[in-house]
Amino acid sequence: MSNNIDETAQQILDNIGGPENIISAAHCATRLRLVLKDDSIVKSEELSNIDLVKGQFSNSGQYQIIIGAGTVNEVYSSLVKLADINESTKSEVKKEADKKMNTVQKLVKLLSDIFVPIIPALVAAGLLMGINNVLTSQGLFIEGNSLLDIYPQITDLANMINIFANAAFVFLPILIGFSATKMFGGNPYLGAVIGMIMVHPDLLNAYGYGNAVLNDTVPVWNIFGFSIEKVGYQGTVFPVLAASFILAWTEKNLRKIVPSVLDNLLTPLLAVFITSFLTFSVVGGIMRSAGDLLANGLVWLYDTLGFFGGAIFGFIMAPLTLTGMHHSLLPVDIQLIAAGGSFLLALVASNNVAQGGATFAAMLLTKDKKMKSVAVSSGISALLGITEPAMFGVNLKLKYPFYAAMIGSALGCAYAAFAQITNVAPGPAGVIGFVTVQAGDVINFLIAILISVIASFVITILLSKSKKLNKSL
Repeated sequence: MSNNIDETAQQILDNIGGPENIISAAHCATRLRLVLKDDSIVKSEELSNIDLVKGQFSNSGQYQIIIGAGTVNEVYSSLVKLADINESTKSEVKKEADKKMNTVQKLVKLLSDIFVPIIPALVAAGLLMGINNVLTSQGLFIEGNSLLDIYPQITDLANMINIFANAAFVFLPILIGFSATKMFGGNPYLGAVIGMIMVHPDLLNAYGYGNAVLNDTVPVWNIFGFSIEKVGYQGTVFPVLAASFILAWTEKNLRKIVPSVLDNLLTPLLAVFITSFLTFSVVGGIMRSAGDLLANGLVWLYDTLGFFGGAIFGFIMAPLTLTGMHHSLLPVDIQLIAAGGSFLLALVASNNVAQGGATFAAMLLTKDKKMKSVAVSSGISALLGITEPAMFGVNLKLKYPFYAAMIGSALGCAYAAFAQITNVAPGPAGVIGFVTVQAGDVINFLIAILISVIASFVITILLSKSKKLNKSL
């Protein structure tokens, strides 16, 4: 095995331009993460032919080579020795990669770095909310009744699950405050404190703000003649992002001017007070309005364009995923949910499973045993909402399955938009995402999924008949 590992590392080194083309190298659980001086000299076709290489792609300034869990660390160690370079951490590689990105790429990466770490919490909460929906929805299994009506003994269990599910969304600013402040270079624990302040129970709950405005009962603080609304930010995204940026900026600048002997005392005190005051007096209200405008604008656009807009979204979603820009949809999804419901899950799920449908077709068509093996596992992953293995390991290599998936995604998303499927919580953007959509939309969600999978599968088969495209097989 050792010889095979060393041989693989040498082959990779030869095909990425040699040691002189490597700026830094690290690895994660499954991939080599390389920052190269020149990505254009990489021999991607030769890399794909290496037995242990399951896929490759360039994203956010990094050239990533998929090896697989349990093997990637051995290949990495051998690569570092052969190239005679120092081992790097993932954070060091990210810093080097950042230097190669433009402003838009850096912004997208920043949003990704903030929200990706909290995805497990949101998915867990979303699935719990889906389970609660299954228990409480009328007519889902029994006409005119919910499961609670038939089995009242599980009422308290449903109430418990509802509390578990809501917690992550009610206290969302705490999660975002921690993650965002860390990314902005501040103390993440102070960021969590800002999040706690923004959802303090003495504040008017954000979900009751609309009614309070209509009834002219919004509580206020009267400070030096100014009225500041005493309103929380439960379930919001943009206000806490702005507050986290202000906190990190304030903290870093205070550390430059506060004497070191008083730093641990005054810097946290002043940073938290200044940030909190600015958030409630100015920034929070502006960002809340901006978030509402964005949500309302997207809903209007969605309602106006209908199935045509859904088709466009479905067609371009896969290319967006290649750039990493799909991560920027999560805060938008959360904002839409806070406004009453989001349409994004059905669209993203339809796109993801389309990659799976195309991958399964490629599995039947290809004669390459290695690709067949990769296609099985990556196709299943795509159906569950994880598309990178399918895209980079199979569909992009053969090209035409990727095109077929784009078309299949467009068809599935067109139906999802036509049916106006709404999710009430973030969830896995795959087949099992149906648990987080409204009870009345479950059937339409599954229909959209089927359209995407079947269309992508069939179109892949049809495109394979082209001699020009069939060369990849």
